[in-house]
Amino acid sequence: MNNTNLFQEFPEVSAKQWKQKIQMDLKGADYNETLVWESLEGISVKPFYHKEDIANIPSFSLSKDHEWSVGQSIYAGDAAKANTNAKEALSKGAESLIFTVPTEEIDFEALFSGINLEEIELYFNFDFLALEPIKKLVSLLKDKKARALLNIDIIGHLAKDGNWYHNLEKDHEILTELVSLGTSDISIIGVDLSLYQNSGANMVQQLAYGLSHANEYLNHITSKGGEKSLPITFKVAVGSNYFFEIAKIKALRWLWKSLAAEYGIKSECNILAIPSKRNKTLYDYNVNMLRTTSESMSAVLGGADTVCNLAYDAIYHKDNEFGNRIARNQLLLLKEEGYFYEASQISEGAYYIESLTNQLAEKALVLFKQIEKAGGFLDSLKKGMVQRKIKESAEKEQQLFDEGKIVSLGTNKYQNPQDRMKDDLELYPFVKTKARKTIIEPIIEKRLAEASEQKRLNDE
Repeated sequence: MNNTNLFQEFPEVSAKQWKQKIQMDLKGADYNETLVWESLEGISVKPFYHKEDIANIPSFSLSKDHEWSVGQSIYAGDAAKANTNAKEALSKGAESLIFTVPTEEIDFEALFSGINLEEIELYFNFDFLALEPIKKLVSLLKDKKARALLNIDIIGHLAKDGNWYHNLEKDHEILTELVSLGTSDISIIGVDLSLYQNSGANMVQQLAYGLSHANEYLNHITSKGGEKSLPITFKVAVGSNYFFEIAKIKALRWLWKSLAAEYGIKSECNILAIPSKRNKTLYDYNVNMLRTTSESMSAVLGGADTVCNLAYDAIYHKDNEFGNRIARNQLLLLKEEGYFYEASQISEGAYYIESLTNQLAEKALVLFKQIEKAGGFLDSLKKGMVQRKIKESAEKEQQLFDEGKIVSLGTNKYQNPQDRMKDDLELYPFVKTKARKTIIEPIIEKRLAEASEQKRLNDE
């Protein structure tokens, strides 16, 4: 059956005609007040989108062979135990491993024992910055023909901790030497956008700060050696605003490619996506599984390279096999049974998402230029400008949450008064306060539900 002319008998309907029809159906109610809402990013969201909304605006497409992998986070405090956990995760469907390495004493040979590194992708999060152990790791990875992303992010550490690992000069000196070890299969630099999202930054801020953060590395590295390729990894936290999060990830890849081109660098970025902690809750914790499922879907449709799910009990339970298995299986169900394996291009051409992507990218580019004009991201961090803007955004979001305008089922809506959590806390799920000397004010991650949860715990 030939469906080529299936819709030719129907006349085209313009956006103006659709709006007129809606206004008639509203029977006198104001169109803008009733149906148009404004996001935290200042974007007015309409009740419908038309092809006219994306006429004459640029767009960005993923490569047709783009694929995404199921990631599994592994804590590597004990190399032998981490190796066992890694092999178990791989046997149960994980396709990428994200190792958190807390100390320089880690035995990487033991960590990788019995794992075919040619078949998987490796990510690393280091709690230290030391040249020799990381050089040995890179050498080992090259010998094993591994594809690895080291995510060395000295500025991200400064932003989160308030101090450099060592000091500005030494950190940059180590970074420069490590970058010289990188290859097409071993990426050295990472930029952690998740810190900004989990601290309350809106999406325009996340994109602009992430881009300006990356620009600091581009400035430093290109001034040292004129790199023609600089692979980079962006770690992104994905929240519950489904379509906006799809557009955010698409906009990030687009912005990076545009920025790299300005330096004459041909470099694709790798995006590691993880569900946000900001909207996760202590009470009615099973709802967290619904949140992480939709957030993982946004990550896939936005074009993330690897999605590492967050366990439903991650904020209050220690790392455990059950939570990890459920989180991993959520992704496997999406990929294998939900047919999300080839879903990365589904959002392309969707009027709403294309419009959002363009608006987020444009607004982020304006803010990026303002930051650069003011002296750059590092200078803005030192002056406290970034911290102040994130606080303002976080306070606005917190107010909406406290007023019930941002709904969290089981927490600020439809609470179960019988829930008891005081005896189930293995981890402290709130912001920890510890007085110490820092060279800048650190950016603090905080969940929306913390204040209300602390009150409920005290009332148990």
